[in-house]
Amino acid sequence: MEILLSVAVALLAGLLVSRLTKLIGLPDVTAYLIAGVLVGPFCLGLLGVNGLGFISFENVKQLDVISNVALGFIAFAMGNEFRLKQLRAIGKQAIVVAVFQSVAATALVDIALVALHFAIPETLTLEAAITLGAIAAATAPAATLMVVRQYKAQGPLTGMLLPVVALDDAVGLVIFAVSYGIAESMTSGVVSAASMILEPITEIALSLLLGAALGFAFSYAERLFHSNSKRLAISITFVILTVGISLLKFDLGGFRISFSPLLSCMMLGTVFCNICDFSEELMERCDKWTSPLFVLFFVISGAELELDVIAQLAVVGVGVVYILARSLGKYLGADISCNFMKCEPTVRKYLGITLLPQAGVALGMTITAQNLPGSGSLIRNVVLFSVLVYEIVGPALTKMALLKAGEISPKPESVRNKVKTEIRPNQK
Repeated sequence: MEILLSVAVALLAGLLVSRLTKLIGLPDVTAYLIAGVLVGPFCLGLLGVNGLGFISFENVKQLDVISNVALGFIAFAMGNEFRLKQLRAIGKQAIVVAVFQSVAATALVDIALVALHFAIPETLTLEAAITLGAIAAATAPAATLMVVRQYKAQGPLTGMLLPVVALDDAVGLVIFAVSYGIAESMTSGVVSAASMILEPITEIALSLLLGAALGFAFSYAERLFHSNSKRLAISITFVILTVGISLLKFDLGGFRISFSPLLSCMMLGTVFCNICDFSEELMERCDKWTSPLFVLFFVISGAELELDVIAQLAVVGVGVVYILARSLGKYLGADISCNFMKCEPTVRKYLGITLLPQAGVALGMTITAQNLPGSGSLIRNVVLFSVLVYEIVGPALTKMALLKAGEISPKPESVRNKVKTEIRPNQK
């Protein structure tokens, strides 16, 4: 019962805060994250009343199934950006940009943190510096997609942004696996080719195969039904099924076999949208169904932010260097690769700014990184600090970049005045 009350309070808080943030022009994503902080363990949860917010992180973790399903639908929607018509236009550009900006972010963070290691070796180990550099490659697709949808952004920048963010996860998985394998070998003295090369490649390949197989099955199943409600139900079923299967892990003779839910669901959406002739209509229906799910996902994400990491000076110091180096790497990497691929000027100028948000994928990597002896705790806390900063600031920067690129149409003055009147009615 308390969980249901917490869910209701979380949804209500997210919606109410989004009304307030409209006054200062912040994206809804930022509002939902702030609402999550307010109903989380560090604010409303301090009252200790079950059901009135989240009194502990254990309470928040009980809603992991909602977060996993929401991420599945986000990845499914990202797959819709890989229609063959679009891929023919920007496919090569998106791949080059996605790889180069990820590698650039990793390289600059590695350089900055390795230099910091020699300055404070007792705080930051070399293994931690290398691992954090790999985590820097990941970008959060959820916040980016939500900002694009909220403002109905359209144009060259948006067209490049969504596939780059989607591809970014695959690139990040490979970079992290290789870097973490090197860090592990430095700690143990044993180099494992399986953990460095075979496992990440296997994970990506199996994830894409799983998503493709279920995508074909999904397209066939949709043709068995003709009512819109049943077709929507089948769509929801297959996304949840893909998330469920992709969370399974196996150990075969010491070789770990796992899947990436994001890549699997992205491939599910890609296959479906390219072989089903009524996919666009179903995608629109799914978007409407998932709106409250996404609100809850971001409020939960805000509640999971551990604000106490700000009190740790070492974490803040390393975190600031990490954030600055990663931001510079993303921006320069996008700028250089866009210039090389002859992308449009607005794409070159603003794409890097939109690639800053970082959350779920990076936090997932820290779960593995926590097993690194003597460095796991610092890595997790630094990433938590960066996620706190990026998730609050990132969506606003994405909105700003899309506005300056001319891909968000400003609301007419009459509409803006109406919103303000609804929020602050005139008092007689």
